[in-house]
Amino acid sequence: MLDILVVGGVGVDTIVRVPEIAIGEGDSLGVEPIYDYVAHTGNGVALGCLHLGLATRFIDYIGDDEQGRLVLRHYEEHGLDFRHLISPNGTSRSVNLVDAGGRRFSFYDYRHDGDLRMPAEFFGPHVADTRHVHVSIPNHTRDVLAAIPEGVTVSTDLHGWDGEAEHQKAFAQRADLVTMSAARLGGDPEKAMRWVLDNGRASIVIATDGEHGGYVLERGGSLEHYDAIDPVRELGWTDWAPVDSNGAGDAFVSGMLWARAQGGDLAMALDAGRVAGAYACRTKGTSTALISTELMTESLAALRK
Repeated sequence: MLDILVVGGVGVDTIVRVPEIAIGEGDSLGVEPIYDYVAHTGNGVALGCLHLGLATRFIDYIGDDEQGRLVLRHYEEHGLDFRHLISPNGTSRSVNLVDAGGRRFSFYDYRHDGDLRMPAEFFGPHVADTRHVHVSIPNHTRDVLAAIPEGVTVSTDLHGWDGEAEHQKAFAQRADLVTMSAARLGGDPEKAMRWVLDNGRASIVIATDGEHGGYVLERGGSLEHYDAIDPVRELGWTDWAPVDSNGAGDAFVSGMLWARAQGGDLAMALDAGRVAGAYACRTKGTSTALISTELMTESLAALRK
């Protein structure tokens, strides 16, 4: 029995490090070396959970292309149980600009055909073999939602939802734990968060807001703000500095899921998410810094001193 099955959300990021996220004068700009990284949301959650000691499986589409082969080599190196189908349109990609402060802006190439769906004969046995399913929001995963058995908990990350777009609503309504970014919520995250609680089954909704922390809303409760963690002051990570935020949100999710799998309460889950998210920002590239169980445990103990 798996601890977690992650459904959908692998691709390759091409990361371009720039002085600032803006187009300057002229038609070119010299930048630092440009690298490709195995990436995207399901990848970050799956690898984060794996390195935190959870029995993890990841299923998705990749292409029969060099990016797909990069994905397979990467997961073999990490020892991740990855099962896949081939998409005729190739592997999803992104080009991400990262500024001097580690902030990013992504140009996302979903790549797959709009009618592509993950077939039940493929995902069914995996869904039946897990305690928890994390469903990423690419369009081809939506049929999985209705097939998840009762008693199996579900999470999803709505990413940059604006609170109105219909695509994310189906995922939000089926999940027990919902996360999202506050970036497109116009400074009023509570409206979108309450929509999830009023129209779905979630007991907890979280809107992350980067270096500003984030917001948490429990069913029957009021909106609460939490602060971002200061790794140097609060955790004693003396060599920590924000380098690259690619994958930080996915690391936050993996930290929360790990804490919940340990039987931790909401406070512990938020702390684990904040710790994992901060750790993810310490190296260049997407999901290249993956916190271990040992460091997570030490860090949580430091927060409680």
